[in-house]
Amino acid sequence: MRWTAEKIKNLKGKHKIPVLTAYDALTASLVDGADVPMVLVGDSLGMTVLGYDTTLPVSMDEMLHHTKAVSRGVKHALVVADMPFMSYQPSLEIGLGNAGRFIKEAGADAVKVEGGMMRSELIEALVGNGIPVLGHIGLTPQSIKAMGGYKVQGKTSEKARQLLDDAMAVEQAGAFALVLECVPAELGEMISSALTIPTIGIGAGVGCDGQILVFTDLLGMSDKPAPKFVKKYANLNPIITEALAAYKAEVESGTYPSEEQAY
Repeated sequence: MRWTAEKIKNLKGKHKIPVLTAYDALTASLVDGADVPMVLVGDSLGMTVLGYDTTLPVSMDEMLHHTKAVSRGVKHALVVADMPFMSYQPSLEIGLGNAGRFIKEAGADAVKVEGGMMRSELIEALVGNGIPVLGHIGLTPQSIKAMGGYKVQGKTSEKARQLLDDAMAVEQAGAFALVLECVPAELGEMISSALTIPTIGIGAGVGCDGQILVFTDLLGMSDKPAPKFVKKYANLNPIITEALAAYKAEVESGTYPSEEQAY
């Protein structure tokens, strides 16, 4: 079965939705093989793959390149491409054109757009032109300059009401689901209860309809501190480091390759 935006939407209230990021064909095939229904080619690849400090430098060409690779590695999951900074903010026409490239050139099934009410017109235009949209509110990494860094959002009643209004606007505009990032668990549950589309939480509590984690965070591949919401289901960094050190030592000592690895 191939997952579609409509099938994901219909899981609301019926089944919790696991989502993961992927950045290449190998990680995509592993996530797909685990029967995860939705894969996000996140602009988080700026930090996890490309070595940037934030998502802001990530370009359309870089996102298209990685989305193509993920699409080749997936057989069943819905592939969502993250629209990078300034690929949709300048104008409706630019946003439509770049979203279309993800579908037409990179094989994505949907795109993700950050922002609430201010993105309603864009979301409506994308959906109206046959491009499914995953919304994203709360901590929106492309706005960290304005937010003053990576901080929990919606901590006051006024800010919480604003996020609820944003969520309702994204739903009304036609998004099939909504990412809620770094908001208090109580607010995550409240927004999830108010919407008829699924919420995908990342640091937004168990009350959301689904959860998303970054692939490399889940597997503990980095030695950098992880956000509070991350649970490491494996700790591969020391295992990889040990394997690389063993390889280096065997090459230097002449024990690799052995007769077993020789033709």
